[in-house]
Amino acid sequence: MSSLLLRLVCGLLFSALVLGAVVHPPDNLTQGLGMMLPASMLLGVALKGPRRGIIPKKKATARVPTAPEPPGV
Repeated sequence: MSSLLLRLVCGLLFSALVLGAVVHPPDNLTQGLGMMLPASMLLGVALKGPRRGIIPKKKATARVPTAPEPPGV
């Protein structure tokens, strides 16, 4: 349920950012580029959701210690 809520909030923030850029366009190109990074991150989370926990992590297998070889072999 929390991932759905997070996606909804990110979608609302993205739409607010886009509407703000349409109503009050940025003064120059650098401001527009500065707005694109957070907008793209918000859109990515809104579309894909949080990416943690999708693929379960494998536990590392314990290594079996081998007997050391005798010197001079």
